[in-house]
Amino acid sequence: MNDVIRAEDIGLTFQTADGPVHALKDVNLTVAQGDFVSFIGPSGCGKTTFLRAIAALETPTAGRLSVNGMTPDAARRARAYGYVFQAPGLYPWRTIAGNVSLPLEIMGFGRAERRQRVAHVLDLVDLAGFGGKYPWQLSGGMQQRASIARALAFDADILLMDEPFGALDEIVRDRLNEALLELWAKTGKTIAFVTHSIPEAVYLSTRIVVMSPRPGRITRIIDSPLPRNRPLDIRETAAFIALAHEVREGLREGHGHD
Repeated sequence: MNDVIRAEDIGLTFQTADGPVHALKDVNLTVAQGDFVSFIGPSGCGKTTFLRAIAALETPTAGRLSVNGMTPDAARRARAYGYVFQAPGLYPWRTIAGNVSLPLEIMGFGRAERRQRVAHVLDLVDLAGFGGKYPWQLSGGMQQRASIARALAFDADILLMDEPFGALDEIVRDRLNEALLELWAKTGKTIAFVTHSIPEAVYLSTRIVVMSPRPGRITRIIDSPLPRNRPLDIRETAAFIALAHEVREGLREGHGHD
């Protein structure tokens, strides 16, 4: 399997008026093609900063980071990934189809291909028939699905997701977690996913990366023994509960560092 994301000794320090803030320190990680990797850790531990570094939205101040064998900046220009933010970020004056089509318009795809791709990804996220609606006519969960469709529209190999379901209630979140696993099974994409939720990380991932409080370090990488095909009720199984316990221990351990 190819490594699509490779981080070697990554450090990232922000210069602020109050002095330097060490957001990441000595982060080493490889993510293989087709992996679903979740990042979990306390608020401010650098999970989102690391995801943003992969997306060339932040620049590491130490170490080497490659995405699809390129620098993050080259990967951005090559459209190697789609990025899903915490909030859907849909334009209220554009229909759902218009929002999903936007990156394709920017990339210069022709009208017929845009229409075909938009229909395909709306179908993938179970929003077929909603393309003509406006964001305000959709629930929060449906808006977030539209935002995932927009990130899928240009068919990048990698999907970077920054707590996309954090603001949703638990029932909707469960449904979208199931839908995301189905989507991952159908598309075979590599997914890097930031979350605060232990059950979400355990349910979704093939690997769980546990991070410490700032400066963010990886304290544990846990390979999931769960099968890839996961109904929601797998969460009641002994294997799931044991894995959640291991993640919780990893988080506790991270807090023990100076």
